[in-house]
Amino acid sequence: MRSIRRELLVWLLLGIALAVAAAAVGTYWRARDEANALFDYQLKEMAASLTDAPFAAVPAGAGAIGTGSDAMVVQIWDRNGVQLFLSQPRRVLPQSAQLGFTTVATDNGPWRIFSTLAAGQVVQIAQPMSARRELAASMALRTIMPLLAVLPFLAMLIWFTIARGLKPLDKVAAAVARRSPALLEPLPESDLPREVQPLVAALNDLLSRLRHTLDAQRAFVADAAHELRTPLTAVHLQAQLAERATTDTERAAALGELKGGLERATRLVEQLMTLAREEPGVSDALPATVDLGALAREVIADLAPLAGAKGIDLGLSSTADSTVGGDTDALRTLISNLVDNAIRYTPAGGWVDVALTEVADGTALTVRDNGPGIAAEDRERVFDRFYRGSGAGCVRGSGLGLAIVKRIAERHRARVELGPGIDGRGLGMTVRFPQRSSDPPPYKEQP
Repeated sequence: MRSIRRELLVWLLLGIALAVAAAAVGTYWRARDEANALFDYQLKEMAASLTDAPFAAVPAGAGAIGTGSDAMVVQIWDRNGVQLFLSQPRRVLPQSAQLGFTTVATDNGPWRIFSTLAAGQVVQIAQPMSARRELAASMALRTIMPLLAVLPFLAMLIWFTIARGLKPLDKVAAAVARRSPALLEPLPESDLPREVQPLVAALNDLLSRLRHTLDAQRAFVADAAHELRTPLTAVHLQAQLAERATTDTERAAALGELKGGLERATRLVEQLMTLAREEPGVSDALPATVDLGALAREVIADLAPLAGAKGIDLGLSSTADSTVGGDTDALRTLISNLVDNAIRYTPAGGWVDVALTEVADGTALTVRDNGPGIAAEDRERVFDRFYRGSGAGCVRGSGLGLAIVKRIAERHRARVELGPGIDGRGLGMTVRFPQRSSDPPPYKEQP
């Protein structure tokens, strides 16, 4: 498992180690350059101090190059090439002298040589390069040693700093761990680093949405249980009446009431399931390109028998370009609920009209009737679950139809508006879908 603390520690220590190594190499090269400059100056000064000195010729047969001290070797010749002085007889360097500085390779390693001519004498001063390298390495080591000594303390400081810097994350993790479905309070945002605040803000937004969803689910379950209790109790009583019936007529009437109660309970359960499917994050339907005109014609054909039974004139007055992106089944449910509500609340012999029109901000689906409409005091709550307005009268229903319509419209980023009905009477329900080019819906078209 990856660890931010471990990765930070490893990379920081590796970076410091590489920096120390680079500093050591740089210090060594700089110290070597300084040592070379210092020793070259020393060779020149020593050569200058030995000119015009009286020296006798060196006896023949001086020793060859051998091991010995790494100290400087001095050789002096006269005009005739006779060697007048040799500081280390066992270290004989080349007899030919090139004026100035030269570096000569020998069996014992390279030597740095300075030769000069003054007053008829050639003075040559030589020094092994190994002495310079040893001095440069010693100088670099003395410079780097304090850094190497403080490296463990730097590691401890880095570990402590990282642990202190990540402590707010541990605090946030502990606060999240204390949250539960019963306790979804927002996380504290005070005394947090700037880098952690976006994370806490996102978590608080998630907790807020989760709390809202759970509250809605609890209210939905409570309302559903309350609404189901009444039809189920009625079904139970009707079943008892059917059991107690003594004649075929009484039994047939009781069974008819029982059948009607079962139909109402079944419809209520179906609407509850539809509303539950429309909750955010529940539906997994594939996005599609939907023709609202074709859907409206299908719904009208399905509900035509219900409208015909009441003598209601049901039709589709206009169909503009009505292609939207979304869930086909959900949009069919939306249109069906609007048309079904209009038919149920419109008196016999009335009119229900469905229209699709192009508007400035997209496509509008309108269902109008000439029924009793919705009272002004009920319009703010008409989309609430299980709410039935004062004008519902004897029309049977559960108060979920318009709540389902609103939920489906929200999923498709559409707006639901209440307006006038036909000839100034009844109710007009308009669903405005946004333009797909400027405000695309939350669905993608199928290929």
